[in-house]
Amino acid sequence: MTDILIQHGVVVTMDGTRRVIEDGAVAIKGDRIVAVGTSAELAISHGDAATVIDAAGKIVMPGLIDAHTHAGHGLIKTMGGGRSDEWYEVCHRVYTVASTPEWWRAEAQLAALERLRFGVTTAVALLGGGDTIMRCDEPVYGEAHLDGVAEVGTRSVLAVGATRPPFPRTYARFENGEAKEHATTFEDMFATCQSLVETQHGRLGKRLNIALITPTLRAEHEAGLSASDLADARAQGRRMSDFAREAGLVFTQDGHTRGSVAYARELGILGPHALLSHSTALTDEEIAIVADTGTHIVHNPSAVASILARCPVTELLEAGANVCLGSDATAPDRSGDMFRHMQQCMHYHRTFHHDPSWLPPGRVLEMCTVDAARALGMADEIGSLEVGKKADVVLLDWRRPHLYPANMPLFRLVYFANGNDVDTVIVDGRIALRGRKAMFVNEDAVLDTAQAQTEWMLDYCGYRPLLETPASFWGQVRAMDQVEARSLSGLKKN
Repeated sequence: MTDILIQHGVVVTMDGTRRVIEDGAVAIKGDRIVAVGTSAELAISHGDAATVIDAAGKIVMPGLIDAHTHAGHGLIKTMGGGRSDEWYEVCHRVYTVASTPEWWRAEAQLAALERLRFGVTTAVALLGGGDTIMRCDEPVYGEAHLDGVAEVGTRSVLAVGATRPPFPRTYARFENGEAKEHATTFEDMFATCQSLVETQHGRLGKRLNIALITPTLRAEHEAGLSASDLADARAQGRRMSDFAREAGLVFTQDGHTRGSVAYARELGILGPHALLSHSTALTDEEIAIVADTGTHIVHNPSAVASILARCPVTELLEAGANVCLGSDATAPDRSGDMFRHMQQCMHYHRTFHHDPSWLPPGRVLEMCTVDAARALGMADEIGSLEVGKKADVVLLDWRRPHLYPANMPLFRLVYFANGNDVDTVIVDGRIALRGRKAMFVNEDAVLDTAQAQTEWMLDYCGYRPLLETPASFWGQVRAMDQVEARSLSGLKKN
């Protein structure tokens, strides 16, 4: 017997022909899609389904994929009010010596719940951030993240790896409420990665997976590291990339820009297993390198990095490279709403070209469905509504003022929809959200736990002043961060 039959919706399949079925239906058995067709056709063959969902007035689509996020950021978003030096200090301290497994689990649940309500069924989450400060001193933090996501019911590809040299780095575990600092080497972090791959990769029917990450090396890092540390960084990058390639894992790096792709080619770490984030200010040579090596790019159009320099998405696509979308969520100034990022992507590149014909809406929808699935090595599993694929399905309510009149559903979906229009989400054949209500967790409990863990962190670190609204919030044409303000102050004195 069929487990779930969704009928009478506008089904946007994202299959090879990009078929759209006006009065469409999707049948699910176990964790797989077993039929996609018209409602009339599937009523005959699957009308005895245990659960029938009437999707009239809804768009039925594949779950969205966010290919670049940061675990941990959900509990420190906007801290410092835009002052980047203070933001990075929070990342560094909290992610090394001021967080517990309970803190990471609470953040994971909050972020997963946000994504679920926005129709994002799969996300790549780096276990940390800032300047590659990863919480990989011990496996327990990655385990806590994955356990939190598992309870909400979405998918996670958790990227784990080492920080940048020099080593050892100081981390702290809490015992009976007291921080116990310990020195952590690269070998410690590599062992953590091995443990997480062995025990967590492929959990729950491949709903939870592990990726590997090492810091991106750029010219300023080469200049700032000793010869010994630079040699270590290069060797460590190769070792982690080789480990990922041999284990069949995604290998990702954060913050590529200004020559770093060419540097990565020299290290031999590019290829179809590699997923590079941001990738701004690429040269023509680097665009060709990406295309020729089969390396994947994740573009984050709403990120600060995309303000500082442009990711040449249109040029990459024309060169034959695969480019997907990421939110870079949830901090310091962006959410996990992939509808927002699709719209931002279109405007970003149309503004650059001074031409609204670039990146049609269907192209950006591909970037956070089928193209993202390919970047994660999961093209046969997720990204489209096709027989045999995992049943990751989103029902979006388009009987809403900003989406009416009810015509041209593809344009309504990409140009006008937002994450709050999502009504129902199915992941792995299980209904995880219905009527905008999470089915596997108590939403109030998730929010209260996240708040409690944040309050603890603020008090422990003395960070409450970073919650204050800066003076430059109101009445200013330009808000300056502390570093810039000090620089300008010095110039004025001279």
